[in-house]
Amino acid sequence: MRMFTTVFMGAALAASMASAKPALRDVKEIDGKMLEVGLALEISKKCDTISARKLKGLSLLWDVKSRANDLGYSDDEIDAYRKSEAEKARIRAKGEAYVKSKGLNPKSAADLCTLGKAEIAKGSVIGSLLKAK
Repeated sequence: MRMFTTVFMGAALAASMASAKPALRDVKEIDGKMLEVGLALEISKKCDTISARKLKGLSLLWDVKSRANDLGYSDDEIDAYRKSEAEKARIRAKGEAYVKSKGLNPKSAADLCTLGKAEIAKGSVIGSLLKAK
């Protein structure tokens, strides 16, 4: 009986350790990609001379979802993160901070165009999700 209890406790501990994963917002490789996609979308919405590479963006989002699944997150956990208004607001604030860090105004369409052109020119992930019209 003692051996059964030890094995059971070991399995329970392993299961609890496996479920003790950080929130998706704290997984840099996931959250960072969501920020990049969000910035690209915002630029493409506000800048008349730049459009989104929609298929590339969708492909990136599927890759992010797949990576999150590989890290042990369920589809429900991913959807909760993706649809959360609080997370959307947090990502928006991070995006605005990024734009400001470049010396630009996140509320200015012209400044977003400037950022978009710079990101395209340097071949960043954000730039790869955009194209000049």
